[in-house]
Amino acid sequence: MNAGSPEWLALVDEEIVDPDQEIIDPHHHLWPPGGSLPYDLADLHADTGAGHNIVGTVFVECGASYRADGPEHLRSVGETEFVAERASASGATGAEILGIVASCDLRRDDLDEVLDAHDAAGDGRFRGIRHAIARETDPALRIPGRAPEGLAEDSEFRRGVARLGERGLTYDSWHYHHQNAAFADVARACPGTTMILDHFGTPLGVGRFEGKLDEIFETWKNDIAEIAALPNTIAKIGGLAMPDNGYGWHRQAQPATSDELVAAQERWYLHTIDCFGPDRCMFESNFPVDRFSINYVSWWNAAKKMASRFDQAERDAMFAGTARRVYRL
Repeated sequence: MNAGSPEWLALVDEEIVDPDQEIIDPHHHLWPPGGSLPYDLADLHADTGAGHNIVGTVFVECGASYRADGPEHLRSVGETEFVAERASASGATGAEILGIVASCDLRRDDLDEVLDAHDAAGDGRFRGIRHAIARETDPALRIPGRAPEGLAEDSEFRRGVARLGERGLTYDSWHYHHQNAAFADVARACPGTTMILDHFGTPLGVGRFEGKLDEIFETWKNDIAEIAALPNTIAKIGGLAMPDNGYGWHRQAQPATSDELVAAQERWYLHTIDCFGPDRCMFESNFPVDRFSINYVSWWNAAKKMASRFDQAERDAMFAGTARRVYRL
């Protein structure tokens, strides 16, 4: 039975924890049928409608449905068109896709033209850009980051990040744990842009990093504190159940339970919340990528268990309020 398949995911069936807690899932992807990881609106709604009170979502770029022709710099607008079409229908059948984080090359001189095109295609839902700085060539990675060497230090890239802030748009970053300091430097250089740290900076646990998560955690703690000290930064807390994180759940006979995830990962979550504060943190599912380790119901159960030590206002911020404010939903 393949990890991530509906049959494998169904092997764990948990009762919903705190079913009334309002949730905005601020980080998921969509891929059309026919690809290696299809996850369309019906798949999203099967997850968001499985019992948790998911009231809205935010799509984050993943290279889906780019235009096959036309100007190269506008091909990523095809993804925004694809998602906007799904979003317009989403509210009638389940949780509404409220925001779109698109993709483009922030180094371009014609950046405003590209942003205008995403804005027009987004039908009122375009909220920001993710231009990943992730770079790691270890062949053990399932999802290798292929950003150019030194992208975070590139003055044209930083000019583009700053331009997002001038236009009231956010910047999401996907990168690896050993690039957290580079992300902090970009955030420091672009104080007018809201900088969103995805997936804790993706601590790796495979390849040359296998068996080193405890060692990585010690350095990572300081990096997170440094990032959190910058007032223009926000943390998405989730996306730590990818195979590349090294927990090995995709090799198990059944998915991880919520208790297994809490036991293995709670320290990463609580340290980040302690540094940023609940009003600058938002729980994220990162589905469907994290379903290679855990199903959607169990993941949100785990989030709720980790958040149980916080008061209701703090939980409301982490599960919906921060996402609503940051992405202007």
